Amino acid sequence: MVGIKDVARRAGVSIGTVSNVVNRPHVVSAATRTRVLSVIEELGYVRDESARQLRAGHSRIMALLVLDLGNPFFVDVAHGAEEAAHGEGLNVITCNSRQRVDTESSYLSMLAEQRVRGVLLSPVGTTGEALQSFRRSGIPYVFVDRKAPSAEASSVSVDDVAGGGLAMRHLLETGHTRIAFVNGPAILTQCRERETGVRSALAGSGAELSILETAALDVPSGRDAGARLLGVSPRPTAVFCANDLLALGVLQAMVGAGVRVPEDMAIVGYDDIEFAGAAAVPLTSVRQPAKRLGRTAAELLIAETGGDNGDPVEHQAVVFTPELVVRDSTRIRR
Repeated sequence: MVGIKDVARRAGVSIGTVSNVVNRPHVVSAATRTRVLSVIEELGYVRDESARQLRAGHSRIMALLVLDLGNPFFVDVAHGAEEAAHGEGLNVITCNSRQRVDTESSYLSMLAEQRVRGVLLSPVGTTGEALQSFRRSGIPYVFVDRKAPSAEASSVSVDDVAGGGLAMRHLLETGHTRIAFVNGPAILTQCRERETGVRSALAGSGAELSILETAALDVPSGRDAGARLLGVSPRPTAVFCANDLLALGVLQAMVGAGVRVPEDMAIVGYDDIEFAGAAAVPLTSVRQPAKRLGRTAAELLIAETGGDNGDPVEHQAVVFTPELVVRDSTRIRR
């Protein structure tokens, strides 16, 4: 590997001059800067960032560990985190747990070994087992799309109980009395809280509720749930899904079976990803401010790691309010 000494020797300058060209080019004369940059390109020199970070005592990299990068919601979360990080001269690496506790634990171990600046975490489990060894690393972390279970860390989330209630009250107000809730894995706090909101909104309404749990929050699981709904008698007239990917899968199953949406089956999703509004039948959805979640979480993490000043702050719990976006999939029944 070509080192800084090789560049200095070839360019006929000191190691300090090469360092200045790379890190503080404004202090080097134009002629010297041009000569050193030419040698850097010729030799293919790449700065050893890990060594620089070791000397500085902190990393310029934060990590974002999410449940499913196949879900556009988390892509938007990542965009928000990157905006905040890049504004502070930091970079973000994104990891995908695939809703698996073992994968999450493996990533956390790797991130601890790499001594990243901090981690933005959308956790899989409810007990925090995967975090136990990571906590000992001393690396700060902030929960994203999940309330912190205690005052141990900051968190940025959406009120999922309120979100579940929004969706269910909308279906009641549009005249439905047989309603299905297609939920994701019970291990996910978000799914459990959305179900709590559903049950609370239905209490005393007299409406019938059926719940279908899926193995994952994705389109194939939604199609499978849709197929199961088609076999129910009497069939529900409306379905609320724990996220938009499930709702899109249910929509595919209904359209494929000739079931009219919303005339025969109204559908509501959750997250309001871009594809929700662009579906064959635009989906009503509970909107989460995904980019704001990522950006706010990154800002909290930057503050807690002191930015460039070394001044940590107290943990915070930021909770956003969801919003119902009504589209064609739940047109009011007359």
